Amino acid sequence: MLSHLHVKNFALIDEADVDFGSGLNILTGETGAGKSILIDAVNAALGQKVSGSVIRKGAEYAYIELMFSIDEAEKLEAVRELDIVPEEDGTIIVTRKIMAGKSMSRINDEAATLSKLRRLTSLLLDIHGQHEHQSLLSDKKHLEILDLYGKETIQPEKQKVEKLYQEYAALMKEYASFDMDEDVRLRKLDFIRFEIGEIEDAAIRQGEEEELEARYKVCASGAKIAAVLNEVKKEIGYDGAQAAGEAVDRAIHSMAQITGLDPALDGIASQLTDLEAVLNDCNRAVSDYLDDLVIDEEELAGIRKRLDLIRSIESKYGNKWELIQEYLAEKYEQLKKLEHYEEQKKVVAEQLQKTEERIKKASGRLSALRKKASKSLCGRIAGGLSELNFENVELTMEFCPLKEYTKNGTDQVQFLISTNVGEEPKPLHMVASGGELSRIMLAVKTVLADDDDIPTLIFDEIDTGISGRTAQMVSEKLSYIGRNHQVLCITHLPQIASMADRHYLIEKSSRTGKTETRIHKLDTEESVTELARLLGGAQITEAVLENAREMKKLAEQTKLTK
Repeated sequence: MLSHLHVKNFALIDEADVDFGSGLNILTGETGAGKSILIDAVNAALGQKVSGSVIRKGAEYAYIELMFSIDEAEKLEAVRELDIVPEEDGTIIVTRKIMAGKSMSRINDEAATLSKLRRLTSLLLDIHGQHEHQSLLSDKKHLEILDLYGKETIQPEKQKVEKLYQEYAALMKEYASFDMDEDVRLRKLDFIRFEIGEIEDAAIRQGEEEELEARYKVCASGAKIAAVLNEVKKEIGYDGAQAAGEAVDRAIHSMAQITGLDPALDGIASQLTDLEAVLNDCNRAVSDYLDDLVIDEEELAGIRKRLDLIRSIESKYGNKWELIQEYLAEKYEQLKKLEHYEEQKKVVAEQLQKTEERIKKASGRLSALRKKASKSLCGRIAGGLSELNFENVELTMEFCPLKEYTKNGTDQVQFLISTNVGEEPKPLHMVASGGELSRIMLAVKTVLADDDDIPTLIFDEIDTGISGRTAQMVSEKLSYIGRNHQVLCITHLPQIASMADRHYLIEKSSRTGKTETRIHKLDTEESVTELARLLGGAQITEAVLENAREMKKLAEQTKLTK
């Protein structure tokens, strides 16, 4: 679950720390106090795109930190499969620092990409806002809900369909490439044969370019090498009184006059003899190198010509030997295809037909599994809607086969709903209002939550367009979900707020000329006062307070009996 949230310099928030708990966590506050800013901060931390405008005025950066606590073994293993290592106590800390023009995200202090954050999010947290219940108007969302509900049976077959679709799409693309007339085919053949011939005639060996470059460097520098080595030979040889060899020879003769007078002098004489041997070896090495050094302008020109050819081939077909070989192999494949054009086309056509038969059967099996799951799904959602003050509701799912194959099969589905006896079920966009959409999505979430292992659910604007008895039923549904999941809910309705296991107040204030949003956890009496504000508005009388206490008491009793 989400155990801690830290926000700094984000929009109207100067700095805020919130410890959340299990069950139903309710957040309330005056309109404009910044309730949704906290959800925006969570979204930003988990990879949603944001601009530098979220940075609080006067600050250099915005910073969000989320601390998750995980104790389920399966969930920990799923997190590790993302190459994320939780702390020993199952803690995962996600941070995001937002600066002008850039941002940095980390998971347990290791840099993380936004895509990795989103994959982690799908395991730990589900955020439901007004945008999402509007997404119920999209048929694509309906298929996602159905596949998520029946994932145990649907997902394995769906993966088979997706794999077959990839094969099918590749074969379709390959078959389409055979659509050329004879003149075009012959021109392509000529060009491919020319490219193959040019590469093979060059006969470039692996590592040849490096060898030639090294040899060219020596040949091109031959005159300089000879001049330097002759100078070295003069300095360390025996030509001239100042030469090192001659000087050492004189020193050896001088030492011969005093050796035997003191044992220590014998060691010095021995060192001089060793030095003479080293100089002699070096002289021989220099002389041998000079003897072998041949400055051949013809060889130099040949190396240059060969290097020019190699680099010309590289510029056309790949900047290194391995890439040239890959290109050559590809051209041979194309040559084979064009030389045996009709035969190859026939082979691909047969492969395409077989793959199409397989994907047709797999899509049919997938569709059958979906239809079976849809009956159960619609029944459970309809039951949930009845508990959310939808009377006489009928919910079905309509299947319309697509004319083409997709990675999801051939199903196009949509929910059909009727909220009045005798009316035919119709698509949601023709029937449901904003408030009804939010309740339908809540019913969907409730059904999915029963079968889902996502620990934390966040609801923002779930109470859009509802009040009275309907609000009470929504609050009971949220409390029910909170028994097996951590729920965070932003609301302005007292019926929902009264069901809180933990209640947080979000306030906006002005200090030192700046507007700030603050949040703090309410104790029981403070929660009653906040309920009274939601019930009575600006003026809170003793009667309103008593009403709030009664509402809170009834909510506690409801939680015990439901």
